[in-house]
Formats: sequence, structure tokens, C-alpha cells
Amino acid sequence: MIHVGTGGLTAPRIYLIDSPEHPTPLDEVARDLVSTVVSVPVDDWGSKLTPWPAEALYRGEAAYEGMAQTTLTWLLEEVIPSCEQEAGIAPKARGIAGYSLAGLFSLHAFLQDSSFAAVACLSGSLWYEGWVEHMESLAPPADGRYAFLSLGSKERRASRPQLKRVQDNTERCVELLRAWGIETDYVLNPGGHLTAITARTQAGLQAVDQALCR
Repeated sequence: MIHVGTGGLTAPRIYLIDSPEHPTPLDEVARDLVSTVVSVPVDDWGSKLTPWPAEALYRGEAAYEGMAQTTLTWLLEEVIPSCEQEAGIAPKARGIAGYSLAGLFSLHAFLQDSSFAAVACLSGSLWYEGWVEHMESLAPPADGRYAFLSLGSKERRASRPQLKRVQDNTERCVELLRAWGIETDYVLNPGGHLTAITARTQAGLQAVDQALCR
């Protein structure tokens, strides 16, 4: 699904990593943006959006398979070219955004590929085992790039030990992004992980849109 922004087909494009089971209300979250927003449904988030294998959070669930790099290759080599060639455009800039595990993937994609000029990592699963250490080993280009990270203030109160570190990890990621010279905004929203998802997604897309359209 595509929501064409007020800037028309040549405006920047934001690729929103989405869930086919619970799709984001695209017309609502992308309302009044200059950028065009493209929803990219990805099934089986635990396999396809995680950067490397890890144990599941809960007993009885499948382990995380760590196929994010394969998904990123699919996005860069198939989804984006097909989408943009079909419209006959070459947008002046691209952003990427996602919520929860899609937020983790979006930040991973932003750090791995500089063709994404901006990212919105919304309640991103930055508690993921080894993620902060991985980020600390990187040195991505800044080049006027922009990052928007947000989190719920109650997310650190989750029952699982891994989830309790999400705020500390997110704030460490913000520190790293800023140290690299990437302009970074961080918002701590009231509520838990599932609070006001649509409004938080809209805010993240608005921030990325403003950064891409400068």
C-alpha cells in the first residue's frame, strides 16, 4: 500500500516496515506528509527482522532466526527498485521506519545502508541480545542523516529480564548516534509498549518527513 504525499511522486519516500496481520492505518499515520509512505508487509517478524539468532523471550515460542540481512537485501534489491521503477521516479531521499521488532530492523537497515537518509525506530526492540555491543562496533556515516527514536516510559517495567533493559539500551543507542554526528531526537512517551501505537507511528513519520524535506 502506498500513500502519496503532498509533494507528489518525486518527493522523498519513507518505507514503513509493517505487519500483514495487523497493518498500520497508512492513510492516518501518513496524513499531510510531503513524503510518500510505502507500507512493506513482512511476515514472521521473529525470523525476518532480527539481526542474528537468539533465544525466544517466552518458553514455547520459536527462537529468533536472525534473517534481517536477507530481508534487507530483499528490500534494497527487489522491493524498492520495483516500487520506484513502476512509478518511474527516483526520489531525492529515502527513509525507513518501524515499530517494535520492525523498529529494530529499521535501525539495523539505516546503519547498514547509507541510502536511507533518515530512520524512525519506534519502541524498537533494542533490548535484543547483543544489539548495543554490535552498535558500539560500528562507525556509520553521518552526512546530514537523521534518526528519531521513541519509547514508552513503562516499557522498562516489563516482566521479562531482557525487556527491562530496553530504555537503558535505547538511550545508549541515542548516545552513539549523536556521537557519530547523526542528528538524533529521542522521545519518551507515556505508557507501555502497546500504548498509542498509531499516534507514535504518526509522530515518527512526521519527524522523518521533516528531516527528508529540508
